[in-house]
Amino acid sequence: QAQLVESGGGSVRAGESMRLSCEVPGAAPKIYSMAWFYQAPGKERRSIATIYWQSGGAAYARSVEGRFTIYRDKSKNTAYLQMNGLVKEDSGLYVCYSDGFYGQGLQVTVSP
Repeated sequence: QAQLVESGGGSVRAGESMRLSCEVPGAAPKIYSMAWFYQAPGKERRSIATIYWQSGGAAYARSVEGRFTIYRDKSKNTAYLQMNGLVKEDSGLYVCYSDGFYGQGLQVTVSP
């Protein structure tokens, strides 16, 4: 089973930025896509950003488009989620997903 190694998360103030990363460890794994899911307390998990590994094409949920950027470093098998202009409503659990596997999740807290 693939393991996803996530890093980042923590607490920031509204308006600040944060970067999350997600690595698929191992020797040159075949990756089709990677995505970040967001889960608010008591709510269902939903996809907010996806990157297609070979092309680098990305797709975003409306709630984050223009503020968040997903990109990847193929040499490191790592996808990043750059989050700018964070607001209180962005607080929650951010979970990396790749080709059928989820990470453990990273807690992000944005204070007013």
